[in-house]
Amino acid sequence: MKIVVENRIPYIQGALEQEAHVVYLPAADITADAVRDADALLVRTRTRCDAALLQGSRVRFIGSATIGTDHIDLAWCRDHGITVCNAPGCNAPAVAQWVFAAIGHWMRHSGIATTHGLTLGIIGVGHVGSIVARWAQQLGFNVLLNDPPRGIGVPLDELLSRSDIVTVHTPLTRDGQWPTWHLLGGRELARMARCRLLINAARGGIIDETALLGWQGDLAIDCWEGEPMLNLDVLRRAIVATPHIAGYSIEGKQRGTAMMIEALNRHYGWHLPVPHIAAPARGADGVTLDAIMASFDPRRLTAQLQASPTQFESLRNTYPLRHEKVVQ
Repeated sequence: MKIVVENRIPYIQGALEQEAHVVYLPAADITADAVRDADALLVRTRTRCDAALLQGSRVRFIGSATIGTDHIDLAWCRDHGITVCNAPGCNAPAVAQWVFAAIGHWMRHSGIATTHGLTLGIIGVGHVGSIVARWAQQLGFNVLLNDPPRGIGVPLDELLSRSDIVTVHTPLTRDGQWPTWHLLGGRELARMARCRLLINAARGGIIDETALLGWQGDLAIDCWEGEPMLNLDVLRRAIVATPHIAGYSIEGKQRGTAMMIEALNRHYGWHLPVPHIAAPARGADGVTLDAIMASFDPRRLTAQLQASPTQFESLRNTYPLRHEKVVQ
């Protein structure tokens, strides 16, 4: 039994060896030749899992220690008998932490002293969006929700026209009844005359970044269209700009790895020990904006990325994981 594991998945080394021969590789080295004799593959978002990688291999299990699956050709895997598991919600509290840290620092920068009277529009009310909504209500925001697949909230146009801050928390999809690719484009941005801050800590491509150049509000962006190659005009305009690290917490990475171990145990009938994570996956029950801002300050990382945009991957890979703990 051989498992190929991307070597930047935290907390995984030593966890699988009692059941398998494990090979740890950088994402760039996970090639068709490298996985040809592997039975299972554990990756992050930088490894594209499709026919080009997997055709002719022994791989029958793919685990992604991330919330998304847009880097995996799910239909091809299904048609070729490959089980795919991901880690939905593993980093949801960390992303919510990033969102409110960005909002808090934007408020200070803009001279806004209180959340009362501010309306926060949340597009997508899944693992992350539901935490953002709960914390926003605790912090005194008016909250508008939009999630058509769940039958939740107000129409998108209404949310866009009534919100002072808009944050997106949807998966990235290009087809189906509710595609999210360029969900916010020129037409939608034109409806956002009231909005003063637009946030994307979900997936690059949900917002049409070319259309952003004609919009006058402030930006807080962690997920970029075309990353690691960034739109430099959008980057310069962003008041918060980070290299796709919103979900990079110690506890979120621990959860992602624990979920991969659980999935392997289910799939192969193993009994590998699963680590316990102290912080709740639903996020802290009580938060304050000051506590969140103290737990994560995006300003230094923003300055680094704006000064050296070509260092996107380096800044991402060397980012020191933070704690999620923002309890009152």
